[in-house]
Formats: sequence, C-alpha cells, structure tokens
Amino acid sequence: MKSFHEILESFHIAYGAVRANKVRGMLTTLGIIIGIVAVVTTMTAANGLGNRFKESISVIGSDVLFVSRTPWIFTGNFFDFRNRENLTLKDSEKLEHQLPAARAIDPRSYTTQSIKYRSKQLENITIIGATNNYILVSNAAPEYGRFLISNDIQYKKNVCVIGAEIKEQLFKDVDPVNKKIKIGRHFFLVVGLMEKQGSASFFGGPNFDRQIVIPISSMMKCFGGTNRPFDIVVKAPSTEEMSDFEYALIGEMRKIRKLTPSERDNFSINKMDTLMNAYNNVMGVVVLIGLIITSISLFVGGIGVMNIMFVSVTERTREIGIRKAIGAKKKTILIQFLFESSSICLVGGLIGLLLAFGVTKLINAFLLPASISPTIVAVALSISILVGILSGVIPAYRASRLNPIEALRYE
Repeated sequence: MKSFHEILESFHIAYGAVRANKVRGMLTTLGIIIGIVAVVTTMTAANGLGNRFKESISVIGSDVLFVSRTPWIFTGNFFDFRNRENLTLKDSEKLEHQLPAARAIDPRSYTTQSIKYRSKQLENITIIGATNNYILVSNAAPEYGRFLISNDIQYKKNVCVIGAEIKEQLFKDVDPVNKKIKIGRHFFLVVGLMEKQGSASFFGGPNFDRQIVIPISSMMKCFGGTNRPFDIVVKAPSTEEMSDFEYALIGEMRKIRKLTPSERDNFSINKMDTLMNAYNNVMGVVVLIGLIITSISLFVGGIGVMNIMFVSVTERTREIGIRKAIGAKKKTILIQFLFESSSICLVGGLIGLLLAFGVTKLINAFLLPASISPTIVAVALSISILVGILSGVIPAYRASRLNPIEALRYE
C-alpha cells in the first residue's frame, strides 16, 4: 500500500512538472509525434494493401487450381521450366473425361491486343479465351447482359464480355451491350459487362477489370492455332477436399502427359495460396524496412526527450535534495522521473495517433481500404511509453543517485 502511494505521488509530481513546462514538453514531443504518425501510417497502409490484395484475388477462389506450363512464382532454376511442352486443348478435354470429381474445368488461353470502339482506342488489353465454365470456376459474374454460352463456343462466334474498366474508358455513359468493338483486326459483339472485380496489378498480378473474355474457339480462329499455350483451370469439389483433390489432379495430368514414375512433372499446379504466401513474404520485408526507417524519427525524438530530462534534473537539483533529505528513497525519485519522461512521450503518442487517424482517412478515401485497428493503437501507445522509459532511464538514474547534501547546496 505504501509503494502504491509513493507511485501515485511520483505521478502527481511528474504531471505537475510536465504542465509547468508545456511549450518545452510540446517541442520535445515533436519527434515522437512524427515517429508515431509514420509507424501507424506504415502499419495501416500495409493492412490496406493486404485487404486490397485479398479482395482482388478472391475472384480466383480458394477452391480453384491452375494447371500451367510454369509456376506463378519461380523458386528454382528458370531453365528447368523453359523446355516444358505447352499444355493443349486436348489435355483439357482428356482431363475432363478422366477427372469426373472436378466441379468444372475451363481451358484458357491469353493474348494481348489493342481494342477500338469508334474513335476511341485502348492498348495492351488482356484477351482471355475461355469456355462457358469460366464463371463456374471463378467468383465473377456479369453485371449486365450475359456471359458466354455453349453455342458461342461451338460455333466460334465473335462475341465478348468486357471488364468494368474497359467500359468506363471506352464507352463511358454508353451501354456497351450489343455494341461492336474491334479486337486486333477482328470485330466482336459485346454481349455482357462483368461486375467490378478490382486489381492485383500493384503486386504484378492481373487487372481483372481490364480484361475481355471471348470463346476459346474464337481465340484460336482469330489469334492463333491449336498449338498455342493453354492453362487449365480446375474447380475442386470443395475447399476441404483441396489437398486430396490436388494429388488426384497431379496423378491424372501425369497420365495425360505420359510421364513415367521416375520422370519429374512437366507442368505446374498453381493456386491462390501461392500468391498469398509470396505476397506475405514480400510485404513482410517491405513493412520491416518501413518500420526500421520510421523508427529513426522515434530515436531522434527519444534523444530529445533524454536531453530535456537531463535539463529537468539539473533545474530541480535542490528539489531532489529536499525530497531526499525528508526521506524520499532512490526508487521514488527514479520512478518520478520515469513517469515524467513516459508522460511526455505518451502525450506525443496520443497526438500522433490523432494525426494518423486523419492520414488514414485520406488513404481510405483516395487510395486503399485502410483503417486503424485496436491492435495498431495498442502498439503505438506501447511504443510511446517504451521510448519514454528508455529515454528517461539515464536521467532518472542520475537524479536518484544525487547526494542530498550536495543537491541542497546547488544554486
């Protein structure tokens, strides 16, 4: 109980000292304020990027596997993948017959073309050749019009479904459905507009709103023969069965590719987890570097607090001598000055948090879906208090070690 009263008394003395030097305290906290704003903004921006990335790739689906010639993320020697044979449409057809457990299989091929509507033209647009199973294996759906149907595939019709960004840039307020656009040298009728899906392009991923889907048969007719490279998109029976289903898929693909037990796979199985793991690894490094850089301002702020605490100890040497003469212990003096340095930094942390809330609102409004979570608030306040304790340890120790007789003589 006595210790509690000593701590409470130290807090009141520290609070009074901070109030008595408001301007000095505010100037001292400036480095802490800048540091907390930087740290909180870095963490909220990282969370915002994570939310945007997860939102963007959610269109892929967690129960979807991509059979491709090469992996999305290269972890070995590139030359191990360079000589692999392309996947073909026949591979997809065989897989559909040999893997009845799959909920849907969609062969896809890609090309990049310029597109034109009247006098407006867009360059480097991703064109996807797919089947009517495209919407079965993805979480996307048309917002207006319709998607591809089996007749479009069978009769190689020049029809297409466009992304939201293409509609905005090419058509603006005009309804694109039943309008003809020129893709490369061929005219296609727009039969549908996909709902807005977002972009993973900031991580090198696709911009799903800047894509056009056409029948895969029309892709081969207009942009290349049957030997062009394909990906095979396979939807698993359920998320829970993904692991077993992946093994079954690998087994069937090995049969289709006529691989012996001793031969390595000449295809790759890609999934959303691959992208998420790569993203987490990259962002972990980026956030770490960002926090190291922003911690420099906290270090500078901590040095400033330490200097002010040394000044405070010097100015109050007689006060310390009087307190020690009437029985104050070293521990009490130490705690008093630690409270004072911690209070200065805590005030700086609170002001920094308020400013960070404003910065986060701007980020949320114009850039990313960012928000400050209770965890970030707790981390920011903990960092502020920790900086205050570390900055005040040496001055507080010096104050606690003062000789009361010499302190009383100090002018």
